[in-house]
Amino acid sequence: MRGMVRRACTAGLVVGVLVTGLTGCTGEAGGDGKAEACTNGGYAWSGVQRTQKLTALADPIRLKKKTSSYTSRLKPVGDTVYRPSVTGTPEGVGAADVIKALGRHLKAEEPLAGPSEKEVPEEDHFFEVATGDLKGAYYSWGYIRLVTADFTYTCGNGEPVKGRVRTWEGTGSGFLPCSEPFDEIAGRLAAQRTCPAGSAAAKGT
Repeated sequence: MRGMVRRACTAGLVVGVLVTGLTGCTGEAGGDGKAEACTNGGYAWSGVQRTQKLTALADPIRLKKKTSSYTSRLKPVGDTVYRPSVTGTPEGVGAADVIKALGRHLKAEEPLAGPSEKEVPEEDHFFEVATGDLKGAYYSWGYIRLVTADFTYTCGNGEPVKGRVRTWEGTGSGFLPCSEPFDEIAGRLAAQRTCPAGSAAAKGT
C-alpha cells in the first residue's frame, strides 16, 4: 500500500480552475493541416472530487483485559483492483504528465498514483497499535483516498482538449475505540459493520 497513515485526510468536494504554462506548442500546424503535438499547454481543472473507499476490515475487536498493544488483521473488502486512468490525453502529453499536473493543482503532499501503479486487495495486511492500556470494543479498517477530476488542456491557438483523470492520493489504516466515531466515510462504514449496536462509532455520533 502507498502512504500508510493512521487517520484519513478530510474528504470533500473541491472545484477549482488553474491555467499554467501557456507558453506555446512544439510547432505550428503541418502542411496537411494537422496540429503538431503540444507539450507546454495549460490546464483548467473542474469537478475535482476526493473520496474514500473502504478496502479492508478487521473482525470485531473485543479486549476483555487491558493490553498495551494489539495487532489486527485486515481482510479485503471486495476484490476491486484500482488503476489510475486518464481519458482524453492531449497529443504529445503522457498520462503521467496529466496526473502530475493534477497533483500540482491540488498541492498534494505526496505524488498521486501514476499510470503504472495499481492497488490490489491484500490478504496479509495487518495494523499494529501500541498506545498504552487498551480495553473494550475497537474497530480497525483500511482505505484508499481516490481523486477524480475533469480538465481542459489548451495550447496556443489550438483546439482545447477535454479529458478526465482517475487516481488516488494514498492509502492508510485506522484503529479506534467504538466509543469514538470517525468523521470519514471509510471509518464510519467500518464502525457500523463491527462495533456493538448503540455504540457512538456505530451510530456515527
